[in-house]
Amino acid sequence: MRNHLIGAARDAWLAAAEFRRRRDRFKRYTYGDQWSDRVRDGVRFCAEKEQLYLSGKQPYTNNLIRQLVKTVVGRFRSMAAERGYYGEAALHGGHRVRLPELDARLLEEFLISGMAVQKIDPEHGIENVNPRLFFINSVQDPCCRDLELIGECHDMSLPEIYARFGHGDIGRLAFLKETFSHQAARVVPVEIGLSDDADFFTAAPGKCRVIELWTLDSVSRLLCCDPLTGDVCYRTMDAIDDIERTNASRRIAGQEPVEAVPDIQFVWNCRWYSSSGILLDSYPSPYRHGMHPYILRLYPLTDGEIHPFVEDVIDQQRYINRLIMMIDKMMASAAKGVLLFPMDQLPEEMEWQDVFDTWARSDGVIPITGRGATLPQQVVTPTDGVGAYRLLELQMKLFDNISGVGDALQGRNIGGSAGAAVYDRQVENATIALGDLLETFASLVEERIALCMKQHSEGRSGK
Repeated sequence: MRNHLIGAARDAWLAAAEFRRRRDRFKRYTYGDQWSDRVRDGVRFCAEKEQLYLSGKQPYTNNLIRQLVKTVVGRFRSMAAERGYYGEAALHGGHRVRLPELDARLLEEFLISGMAVQKIDPEHGIENVNPRLFFINSVQDPCCRDLELIGECHDMSLPEIYARFGHGDIGRLAFLKETFSHQAARVVPVEIGLSDDADFFTAAPGKCRVIELWTLDSVSRLLCCDPLTGDVCYRTMDAIDDIERTNASRRIAGQEPVEAVPDIQFVWNCRWYSSSGILLDSYPSPYRHGMHPYILRLYPLTDGEIHPFVEDVIDQQRYINRLIMMIDKMMASAAKGVLLFPMDQLPEEMEWQDVFDTWARSDGVIPITGRGATLPQQVVTPTDGVGAYRLLELQMKLFDNISGVGDALQGRNIGGSAGAAVYDRQVENATIALGDLLETFASLVEERIALCMKQHSEGRSGK
């Protein structure tokens, strides 16, 4: 039977199943797979592109979302450079090349899923955390101050497991090998770049699943106040004997005793589990701030729900694709210079093949009898009669208006007579619609800088 804490972690991961499903859909649309939604085709369900193929239609993808995301990421890179997020003071000389790239990829994730998570560990550096493998308890506070459970699933190799959890003990290394060797032996070729949507307890092929779990636990502590120094701190319950000895010596010296009262303290503890629920390691938070090592933003968090930036333009993207298909179908089926030639107008000395050949020539002349009431005529069907082009133009404008990324941010339709100051003002005004999103993400970066600077100045406490 698995530990109840690992069960709580799995319940938290399962509770985010709808979030992961929606994230996967938004990710597909962002990177060009926009015809894979499941639709009903008679009595069965199939991918939308399969239904179109079976009906003789060609699905076309005109990916505007990807360019939209790249524009916002580019805008943030400019903003980060202006604010000095990656300067010497903020980075202390390290991660100068790595951090801007990490933040750019994290912002892409933030735009697609609405969740941005980074892990800050002085020993292993700064890492982006994949939301597919991340879990937290249900939260309502936009600043996530109601977190009580947080963690992620790791896929590790056997050597990495030995290094992290072996602690130089031969017997423990043998135990780890027995626990994980069957997982590491499951080697299956996987195409590069494809994610393996395994369940909570199943690792990627050739890897071992290890679960990192942080919980906010309440523990009994002695709240101590020293009148001589003015220090107030928590001490463990077994420190009562040491406090009594100190107070006894103070009474002899005529000094005020240390005051100690029982209290409850909330502390963050870390536990590492195997997929079978075996505890591999546990320790209290080793960081000066006493917290877990994650910083995260959920945008926007309303009643516990996340509705990311990309979600707003999905319907416009779908409609644009369909309008392009409609216009293509109209153009393919429209008459393009078809010649209507009455049969009674064909002269006796000509064959129909002569008419075909002459019609194809730029300087051809076709004699006609002139006896019939109907003369030959060319038919060209206009393709804009139903206003499809105007509707497409309207949808393109709606796409820009809904996303908030207009011409100025994308460098389009800027008059040559406009000066640099005018253009900068246009870009500044265009950024207002994205201000809340970019500032929310910027707050994550600033929080990380503050934590890194604090760790750099104070160092890291031991376990």
